[in-house]
Amino acid sequence: MSMAPRLEAILERGGDSAGLRYALGCEYLKAGDPARAAEHLGKAVALEPGYSAAWKQLGRAQADAGLEDQAMDTYRRGIRVANERGDIQAAREMTVFLKRLRKPVQDRPDR
Repeated sequence: MSMAPRLEAILERGGDSAGLRYALGCEYLKAGDPARAAEHLGKAVALEPGYSAAWKQLGRAQADAGLEDQAMDTYRRGIRVANERGDIQAAREMTVFLKRLRKPVQDRPDR
């Protein structure tokens, strides 16, 4: 069962935060709504620019929504943020995701 309705209710009551937006974004990704996920994850990184996990999920949501150029830019920015914060694992993961997006479409395993 999705937590999105409960999280949306918190948001409607004025409980906005990067963590709430991240949670909403993750819920909408799970539900198969990457565009809506990207909205919330974009707000998460706007509220807390150093939130490495939110950058990673934002890139994923954008890629899933077919916004590959935006996703590549997000991953580049997220890698910078993660490296600055010492979040090496997140930087590595985003580097892998960025490399996958750079591959020609016909060479991608998911196509």
